[in-house]
Formats: sequence, structure tokens, C-alpha cells
Amino acid sequence: MIRAGAISKGTFLLVKDEPYVVVEREFVNPGKGSAFVRLKLKSLVTGQVLKQVNKSQENLEDINVETREAQYLYADGEQLHFMDLETYEQFTMPVEGHEDKRLFIREGDTVQLSFWDEKPIDILLPYKVVLTVTEAREGLRGDTVSGATKPVTVETGLVVKVPLFIKEGDKILVNSETREYVERVTE
Repeated sequence: MIRAGAISKGTFLLVKDEPYVVVEREFVNPGKGSAFVRLKLKSLVTGQVLKQVNKSQENLEDINVETREAQYLYADGEQLHFMDLETYEQFTMPVEGHEDKRLFIREGDTVQLSFWDEKPIDILLPYKVVLTVTEAREGLRGDTVSGATKPVTVETGLVVKVPLFIKEGDKILVNSETREYVERVTE
């Protein structure tokens, strides 16, 4: 158990028998009445966001979530398949709730997974991911207004808006939170 006043961003809580992570936390101490904490929680199972207000002296159930490295093997229509790099044990995770994150990982990539109760519940993506452009149409010559962009498709199926000079086969750095182009990667 943890007091609501001691909760910080990144704390894992059990709410309605489901694991949540604290995404935002605001401590409010009004002139009258007791202090309270506004929490914005994200479900690690469904991705659903929940807003909650608790008195600062209230106790909430915190949980231990373990992080392990695993190799992403493949996806069949409903499951993502991974392999533990230490034990070579294979396990699955439902695609539902992780469709967006799947667009940032390729078969064979090593990823960080969150485990709760010995089950994988979340994929922890790096802030920026290098992906290869597989489809890009030519930028039009007269289309050079400052900041002109075009949509391209990367190897995972993600569509990203990039500057006109990016072509098929280029490697680009993409922000995994905003899905925006960061820069072209040269090796």
C-alpha cells in the first residue's frame, strides 16, 4: 500500500484488479479542506486512460512491475510472440491494446517488456526508433514551400510525414510518442 500523497509519475498501481501506471500527478493543497492528488492513469492492459482524485492520506495498492528484455519474433492476427533472451522461453501478448507500439518494432528486435504477475503486459519503446523507408513517392519540384512534407511508409507499415528529400531505402529516426520524423540517419 502507498499513500496517495507519496505517489509519483511512473508508479504502478492496481485499480479495479487491473495494472495502471501513473502518467500525470498533481498535488493540490487548497486553503480550506484537506490536500488531494489528481492522477491520470494509463491501463497497462488496454491502454485506456483513467482520471482519479484521491485524498493525500488515502492508501492505494501499488504493485511491482518487472522489466525484462525479450526478442520480438512475429505477430499472428491476434498475438505478439516474444522470446526471453535468458531462458529462451517463448510467450505471447495480445495485439489488442498494442497496435500502435507494434508499428515501431520489427521481427528480431530486442525490446523491453513490463511483466506483472509473470505475464507480459506492456512494451516499453525507446523514445526514438530507426526505421527504413519502403515506400516514398517523389517530391514535386515546385512544391518547396518552407517545411514541405510528403507521406512515406516505413518497413513496419507506419506512415510518417517527412521532408521531400527522403527517398525509398533511407533510414529515418522517428519519435515513438508523437509518430513524427526527427532526422535522416546516415551510417
